[in-house]
Amino acid sequence: MVIEKYEYKENDLKKVITYGTFDLLHYGHINLLKRAKALGDYLIVGVTTDSFDISRGKLNVQQSLMERIQAVKDTGLADEVIPEEYIGQKIDDIRRYHIDVFAIGSDWEGKFDYLKEYCEVVYLPRTANISSTKLRQENSGIRLGIIGYEPMVEKFIQESRYVGNVELSGIFQPPIQQEQRSDGLLLHEKKYAGGLTVYETLQELLDESDAVYVVTSPDKRAWYSQKALEQKKHVLCESPVALEKEGALFLTRLAKDKGCVFLEAIKTAYFMAFNRLVLMAKSGEVGNIKAVEATCTQMTPPPVGYQKGGFGSMAVWGPFGLLSVFSILGTDYKKCDMVTYHTKTDPDLFSKISFLYANAAASVKTGIGVKSEGELIITGTKGYIYVPSPWWKTDYFEVRYEDFTQNRRYFYKLDGEGLRYEIAAFSRAIQNGVNTGCMDEKITASISSVMEQFYDKECSNHDFIS
Repeated sequence: MVIEKYEYKENDLKKVITYGTFDLLHYGHINLLKRAKALGDYLIVGVTTDSFDISRGKLNVQQSLMERIQAVKDTGLADEVIPEEYIGQKIDDIRRYHIDVFAIGSDWEGKFDYLKEYCEVVYLPRTANISSTKLRQENSGIRLGIIGYEPMVEKFIQESRYVGNVELSGIFQPPIQQEQRSDGLLLHEKKYAGGLTVYETLQELLDESDAVYVVTSPDKRAWYSQKALEQKKHVLCESPVALEKEGALFLTRLAKDKGCVFLEAIKTAYFMAFNRLVLMAKSGEVGNIKAVEATCTQMTPPPVGYQKGGFGSMAVWGPFGLLSVFSILGTDYKKCDMVTYHTKTDPDLFSKISFLYANAAASVKTGIGVKSEGELIITGTKGYIYVPSPWWKTDYFEVRYEDFTQNRRYFYKLDGEGLRYEIAAFSRAIQNGVNTGCMDEKITASISSVMEQFYDKECSNHDFIS
């Protein structure tokens, strides 16, 4: 059987292709589609996928891919709508669909000249005074305040600038932390990036905020979160959110009663690579999971607020390790044993937690002032998943098998410190009620439950060595 090869003919339909995110479709988008349609006989519209947007650092998209595709279809201007999923796809699409004209907004002037090798490139006039970014800022801008001061705050301020619909409203530093500053400066003497407003009282900050980021010492977080939620402010709280399980459950219930979002801030939970890793593990890619081993250590001392409160490696690193275990194996463990190495000056220099599940085991090792390889290993009956140090900044992992020729490597883009992803997830949860990370109520409560056991000096399952 001979298949006749299709030959493109000059008298075929003149095909035009354009691309965009098309979030919150507005008249600027429609004008662009009309102008693109007028350039030919058949218009193909490429709509960026969620994962592609994130990989490009576009974190503010409010609508799902299917909602955006449907909005484009509903205009009646597109003859065909396709997803845009990867860098370089435009060249593939131009070849595959025999495109004559590539059209894009004039704000991209010169950016796509390289496509002239394949088809005509036209930059269309951009409609003035309208954009999805502007609509998001006008309709759903979130005033986000900061409670507390730790070294992470400076990074948080910088990273928040990449989430366009979030505006920092100011910062309040609890009095106890004013006394704990390592540089000797009190609140009014501290200068924050961008001239961030510093409030003298918590109420002043809450009055000017729609939501707050709580990053006090671990023993104060639940109290400040409660005060914010009681005034119907959304809360993004560093982990652990509470030092007892009931405290975490109370905050979750309070948030629901007040119609607010309460989200635990473990940045790794919102990384695309970590979420894909978890899905791969739970989908049986390496067989039945039999063990999860997570190690997190650092040589530098913990923040001063942690030291003053007697908090060491478990408070700093425990939530990260526990996230990996609970995300993959769940929270229904049968037994939890702990061992801590401490000195007179360091209450928690090194700790190890061992979990026993019905059909698996797990361990979390944390250290400050000790050093080990900061890796994550997920052991299965068919193979294992390996995440190299520092695994908590997940942008790459490997799936390995007995037959090494079957090994696979997975890479994902991770920008900056990664805090922008949890801020963006928090923003989406407020606007759309959708949590896009691995965190859920069970994991939040279980992390606090482990902390409760860890700091209970009467706990029989916690051994101490010195």
